Amino acid sequence: MAIAALSSGVTGLNAAERALGNSAHAIANIGTQGFQPQQATFAENAPAGTGVSISTRGQELLKVDAPSATNLATETTNSLVYKAQFNLSAKVVQAADQNIGTLINIKA
Repeated sequence: MAIAALSSGVTGLNAAERALGNSAHAIANIGTQGFQPQQATFAENAPAGTGVSISTRGQELLKVDAPSATNLATETTNSLVYKAQFNLSAKVVQAADQNIGTLINIKA
């Protein structure tokens, strides 16, 4: 059980990192003419409970006067959500690590 939690926590960390990088890429290209940001979409791995993955898809062109279709307010909010997700996944990894340590100490 602790190994599954550790695996889920690590995949959650990876997904949050990729999503945060995606958001940073969109913000970095806010002034790029015709830039189309991608949206991060999270999905649970199959079978259920084995982790989290992330996929990206292009967004439709927004009807705005800005050079790119990046919405700074949305990207800023998303970045805060991804940071919180990363922190929560790190707590899962820490708890799993402590449980594994406890199991190893019991067996020893």
